[in-house]
Amino acid sequence: MIDIQVTNLTIEFEVGRKILDGLTFQVDQGERVGLLGRNGAGKTTLFKLLTGELRPDDGEARTASGKGVGLISQIPTYPAGYTVEDVLNTAFDHLRTMEAEMTRLAENMANATKSDLQRYDALTAAFERQGGYETEISLNKVCNGLDIPPAMRGQLFTELSGGEKTRVNLARLLLRDTEILLLDEPTNHLDLHATEWLEDYLSHYKGTVLTISHDRWFLDKVVNRCVEIKNGKAEFYSGNYSFYVEEKERRFQEQLKQYEKEQAKVAQLEEAAARLRLWAFLGNDALYKRAFSMEKRMEKMQTVDKPTKERKLTMGFESKEFRGDEVLTVKDLAMAFDERTLFENVNLEVAGGERIALLGDNGTGKSTFVKILLGELSPTGGKLRFGPTVKVGYLPQLVTFDHPERNLVDTLLWDLNCTPQEARDRLAAFNFRGEDVFKEVSTLSGGEKSRLKLCELMSQKINLLILDEPTNHLDVDSRDWIEEAVRAYGGNLLFVSHDRYFINEFAQRVWMLENKQITDFKGTYQEYLEYLERQKAFAKGAVPPPPKEEPKKEKPKRPGGTKELEKQVAAAERAVAKAEERQYELTLRAEEVADNYLELQKVYEEQHELEEEIAHLYTEWEKLAAELEEMKT
Repeated sequence: MIDIQVTNLTIEFEVGRKILDGLTFQVDQGERVGLLGRNGAGKTTLFKLLTGELRPDDGEARTASGKGVGLISQIPTYPAGYTVEDVLNTAFDHLRTMEAEMTRLAENMANATKSDLQRYDALTAAFERQGGYETEISLNKVCNGLDIPPAMRGQLFTELSGGEKTRVNLARLLLRDTEILLLDEPTNHLDLHATEWLEDYLSHYKGTVLTISHDRWFLDKVVNRCVEIKNGKAEFYSGNYSFYVEEKERRFQEQLKQYEKEQAKVAQLEEAAARLRLWAFLGNDALYKRAFSMEKRMEKMQTVDKPTKERKLTMGFESKEFRGDEVLTVKDLAMAFDERTLFENVNLEVAGGERIALLGDNGTGKSTFVKILLGELSPTGGKLRFGPTVKVGYLPQLVTFDHPERNLVDTLLWDLNCTPQEARDRLAAFNFRGEDVFKEVSTLSGGEKSRLKLCELMSQKINLLILDEPTNHLDVDSRDWIEEAVRAYGGNLLFVSHDRYFINEFAQRVWMLENKQITDFKGTYQEYLEYLERQKAFAKGAVPPPPKEEPKKEKPKRPGGTKELEKQVAAAERAVAKAEERQYELTLRAEEVADNYLELQKVYEEQHELEEEIAHLYTEWEKLAAELEEMKT
């Protein structure tokens, strides 16, 4: 059964600029689909079309009739005075209505008709089936999972931050009896524990999920199919995000190969057409028609567009030379606000070259710890000391500029004291080109502002880079830019992040801030997760099994042994030699028939086929020769 149907969907906000242009796809019942695409591709617009908030210029977007749809991107308006508890309980409005009717029927049971009794039985069964007797249990379970503590549940909903409202709204949707979930960046305001809880919840959810997300780890865990919106149309990938990345690259290489093959054929025909025109100029008018026909054939042949990729980063950090092993020393550090202690007795040592992830739930004090390192806050206890040659660069979660009214070129001129040409060159290296460099900074997206700030940071000689949620709210392309820049950076790195893909890529050491302490784990994020699993096993009294020894790989045995393989190598060498001899003969043949276009074309085609055959023969010969060498050693 189809739960979401999108057919030839077209919408245009500006004349001549179609956001969606004939978008067509469907999502079947129970599927979990990731909706991908660059910022501005039309993903959120599609959600608004599905919920009726927008109307398309053409086509149709609909969900299965009679099924409840929950949309996380919209935060409804509630009556004044509604607490978080009141908002959460609106998820059970349909159950309260059923309960009220059941109560009315029960009170009139003495005078009940047969239809009244049947209605009461039907309501009772539906009420139980939909969890009417377990609403409090469900409410507590979801609130615990999404970190909505009792104190927050008593607060007025209007007093919450945007992130807290989003989290409460997500909880409300999960508590509703919805059969189709439309999730727009559901993990943006969740910490690691809440995100993991949501992933587990969705793994047991029996309904249909269509999610927009830039959290690549989340997509890998949750979705089993991806739909990418590109140039207003849908491209399909039958797997999770990791499959999408590999398949997208494979398709790119395949299209590039087809394009290059087609262009080589066109070049060959152009050369032949030029030769025909030359012969026609010398007196053979009939060849003009052949040349014209060949040119028409070339026009029809050029059907494969040249594939393109996002421009890559073309500059790196100008790292300051680091002397000595001491980068940072933290002794008995403590921080408290009023009567609330965030952390205390923190002792840490950081040596040169380390890459550290600072993790922890929301509100534990990660950003506060970073602000203390940057000198923006003073600790309530303890001290810290940087090495004498340490120079810090900082990329905040929300990037701001002192003069957002300036354009990009002027921003670099003032901040970096460089020449206009140097500013243009640096901006071009970060894919700010053409008229884009004259945009006001205030008009840039979050990803573009992060890219501009990185452009400035890379021009400063730093050896300790501190990042606070560097990938939050960024699309996949912008995250790739950040990661490419960090990958090219050779100094010390300390970052706060909930992006497990980013953490897994860069963390070589983990600081976990919880229970007012920082647990220092010297290892990768994957090793840290394995360590936590072992700790859980120990807590349950289980003894972990000894590590499995990898069986020794035996060298593959080939029928006939070394002698047979030597024969095959020799045969492959003879085949290569024979093909090369034929190639030389065709070269001589081409010279002989240079004045005969038809014969010359046959020779060219045979040469092309022979080149592919020789490449295959060389590959086979090298493979056999390598196997022979391995068997002899």
